[in-house]
Amino acid sequence: MKAGIFITGTDTDVGKTVVAAGLAMVLKDRGIKVGVMKPVATGCYGDDGRLVSQDAAFLMEAAQNEYPPLSSPFRFRNALSPNVAAMLEKKEVNVARILESYRELQKIYDFIIVEGVGGLMVPLKKDYYVANLVRDMQLPLVIVSYAGLGAINHTLLTVDAAVIRGLELRGIIFNRVSVTNYSLAELTNPKVIHDLSGVPILGSLPEIEGLNMDSFQFGRLKEVFQERIQTGKILGGFTDFAPKK
Repeated sequence: MKAGIFITGTDTDVGKTVVAAGLAMVLKDRGIKVGVMKPVATGCYGDDGRLVSQDAAFLMEAAQNEYPPLSSPFRFRNALSPNVAAMLEKKEVNVARILESYRELQKIYDFIIVEGVGGLMVPLKKDYYVANLVRDMQLPLVIVSYAGLGAINHTLLTVDAAVIRGLELRGIIFNRVSVTNYSLAELTNPKVIHDLSGVPILGSLPEIEGLNMDSFQFGRLKEVFQERIQTGKILGGFTDFAPKK
């Protein structure tokens, strides 16, 4: 059993971090010792020697994790593709170090939630993409998408990229879905995407009342995630486990 999940998106800023944080809170509530990881982050802030990823910090707060060097090993100031940010900042994404950090987290936690950067075809370094990292971590995949106009194309392209590379798809979550005054695209796209791809739709999240990543406010994220997302399908067969002491 692969004790973890990789959260990717159809684009940047579709809500991967919110989904990953919601899942972490729900699993923690079930008594699972859950770890989180944002292996590569761009658009970080702070001093060069102490750059902070807002996404990684939010995830760690949600899961109440305590190992920043392992959870967020590579951080870049520039909000660019990691390979470009690394070149400009005279750094390098070391895949071996990412995988070693991941293995160390596996020793501590029962289940690891890994959030990617951008989508599957974002290059981390020359000839190495987020999709390669998913494969090397041997993790199943959840895709986060929006439901509005354009979602069919972007989601099917992401599914295609995953299938071609032999990645295991657990399902799709739609984020920031309107609960009132929704568009015709939001109403019809999820079913069209499921019918065309065959990938399970795991649910949808609206805008979460009280959620503020900057101030680490989670609002009703855990409760809404429990109500609207099929967590069991994300976990797959991960039901019987011996919690780590």
